[in-house]
Amino acid sequence: MNSSLGSLIQSFFIDHLPVQKGLRQGSIRSYRDTVRLFLGFVSEQRRISITSLTVEDLTFERVLTFLKYLEQQRGNSVRTRNQRRAALNTFYAYLALRVPEMLAACQQIAAIPVKRTSLPDTHYLEQEEVTALFRSLPKQGRFALRDRTLLLFLYNTGARVQEVAELRRDHLDLAHPAKVHLHGKGDKWRVCPLWDETVKYLQQLLDEQRTLPNGPVFGAGKSRPLTRFGIYKIVRRHAAPWDTDGPQPRHVSPHLFRHTAAVHLLESGVEVNVIRGWLGHVSLDTTNRYAELTLRAKTEALRACEIGPSNSGASRTRAVWKDDKSLIEWLNAL
Repeated sequence: MNSSLGSLIQSFFIDHLPVQKGLRQGSIRSYRDTVRLFLGFVSEQRRISITSLTVEDLTFERVLTFLKYLEQQRGNSVRTRNQRRAALNTFYAYLALRVPEMLAACQQIAAIPVKRTSLPDTHYLEQEEVTALFRSLPKQGRFALRDRTLLLFLYNTGARVQEVAELRRDHLDLAHPAKVHLHGKGDKWRVCPLWDETVKYLQQLLDEQRTLPNGPVFGAGKSRPLTRFGIYKIVRRHAAPWDTDGPQPRHVSPHLFRHTAAVHLLESGVEVNVIRGWLGHVSLDTTNRYAELTLRAKTEALRACEIGPSNSGASRTRAVWKDDKSLIEWLNAL
């Protein structure tokens, strides 16, 4: 790779993404995969080695061809294509600041439209399923306490799996009112309350492990923290019986506990902005999606509106929601 292009890419990953934008390693790896794939594609198109590429090879036309290649030859979904496009936009915006000659191409690339796609299906566990799942967990065994505490923590906090993998003892405050500090996306921290049941099991787990204050809460043995994949395997081991088939199959994963926490909070009457802060959503639109998932709420609403033989419009009482100021404000925000 040309030394100029090589130094730009190195600076992009070493300084721009982690320092200037404050991205975490998981996000940086996603950018790395996109740039690596793109450079490999351009080198094949040019029929030269990657080490011989220059900035001039990274044209607008090649970006367009690359996006088509992702869908038509690699079989990537529209959502993946859009994600790769967004990563390249960030990379080219960086190039535009350091190589003014690239500005015109960078502006064209920034104008490439996002392909419209439907939102992915979002599944969750019903309250009865959560209860049955925790009843089925083993009470004896080397990792019984750790696994129960892990699943309870996921359900209590709605934490992302990376946030759980990076959780350390000094992130917990188990004194009343108990809470946990979670390190989320964009290098942002948030505080999440802990239930008494969660505190009880966390305390037992910490007493059993006796690790250092900066040691992992959920370990894999010998003070090594569980990885994202390790957490996924534990959830699958215990929760696979709650998978469902059909037109919209449900696959129970750590992230499904996040959806479950959001829906159950909403069904319990927690204000949507509180849930937004609980889960660490940047946009309220993300949180509002969960309102569409509550089948129970829809069924109750339908029942309340139904007109039967003994029910007429004149006999209806004033709707409860009309007196709920916070609910009205939330509805107005949709």
